[in-house]
Amino acid sequence: MPRVRVLVTLKPTLLDAQGRTVQEALHALGYQNVRQVRIGKVIEMDVADEGQPVEAQVKEMCDRLLANPVTELYEIEVLE
Repeated sequence: MPRVRVLVTLKPTLLDAQGRTVQEALHALGYQNVRQVRIGKVIEMDVADEGQPVEAQVKEMCDRLLANPVTELYEIEVLE
């Protein structure tokens, strides 16, 4: 059963308020060398191969639920 990792991030043109907050907090802790922080999410799942290729199944999941195609990008990585 393949393990799949999906990385979901905001589109680069959008303001990442959470990333900005983390960047400011890192600066407050003394890490002035941090230039930019972007926050995303990682989703890992085991997906049974039931006829349709796993990557196609996960792409459909991303388009329908896991990512917002208006504001987010995603990458699919089949690990096993």
